[in-house]
Amino acid sequence: MAAAVVATLISSHLPTAHAATDDEAKASPSSFLEGGIPVSRPSPVTTFQPLTMAVPGRPVALQIKISAPTTGKKLPVILLSHGHGSSNHLSSLHGYAPLADFFAAHGFVVIQPTHLDSTTLGLRDANDPEASLHWRSRVQDMTDILDHLDDLQKAVPGLRGRLDSSRIAVVGHSMGGTTATMLLGQGLTDPVDGPLNLADDRIKAGVAMAPAGNGADLTPPAKAQSPAMRTLTFDTMTKPALIVYGDNDFNPAFSARRNWRADAYHQSPGPKSLLTLFGAQHSLGGVAGYDAKETTDENPQRVAQLRAMSWAYLRSQLYPGDPAWARAVTALNRTAQPLGKIESK
Repeated sequence: MAAAVVATLISSHLPTAHAATDDEAKASPSSFLEGGIPVSRPSPVTTFQPLTMAVPGRPVALQIKISAPTTGKKLPVILLSHGHGSSNHLSSLHGYAPLADFFAAHGFVVIQPTHLDSTTLGLRDANDPEASLHWRSRVQDMTDILDHLDDLQKAVPGLRGRLDSSRIAVVGHSMGGTTATMLLGQGLTDPVDGPLNLADDRIKAGVAMAPAGNGADLTPPAKAQSPAMRTLTFDTMTKPALIVYGDNDFNPAFSARRNWRADAYHQSPGPKSLLTLFGAQHSLGGVAGYDAKETTDENPQRVAQLRAMSWAYLRSQLYPGDPAWARAVTALNRTAQPLGKIESK
């Protein structure tokens, strides 16, 4: 699939304490803590937006934001998928700064597409059988990005040759979390094309925050809204993943089961881990944006622990032998008043 990638705007540096070298990024964390969890030394970050990719057959060009450390080589990559929320801009490349800024400052190149369901595009009510979720095009966006990863890094000044295309992860929240579970092997059935497995072998691991649960347990109105989503299952989701679940994330409009959004852990084969956040609602403390009005459970400490645990999980998955995850779990368990708990299989 041919695509033209154009960089149209470059933002300024985001200052942090220290520019970590590649060796430092791989080193075990020592004195740096995020929400009480040990993490690597932060580095300055440069953000580029929007990159535009003209994809044949897509109704609008794919808009992309890339955030990267200003130094370092062989940098791992995170594809970050936004949610389907009702806000004007959080459901686009402009959202999820609490996650993107942190991951980039701690050694990842973060790539954020604007999916077709973004409110910024006005396509939720389009005459399209996948509207309003545009679930399949979300996965296709990630595939297109990976297909043109070399073009993207060439389009960003200072990024050429600095990515490690063998170390790619996916992170998403809400519908973005479901985009992540699809890319990690979740099964579903398209009404026209039949059973699908949309896993991408280039993605080695992922973090799914508040993803949709088993489609059979959707309420009848939710099933009617999206016939494909009612077929979601997890028995084929074999790739390593951290599932993040708020134990107060309950919406009877979606499912009558209170733990529905933890299904990606409980109903999938290992290796998997589950981070249960105590008292967290769907916003998980505020991952979609700084001081976002729609965050009903704003808690900066919760967000700090969530992103530190997610970072540590991906470090250890992408770099086998890296002790970041083991140290993070130990630190969480030793917290006097922990905000969550970890279980693994």
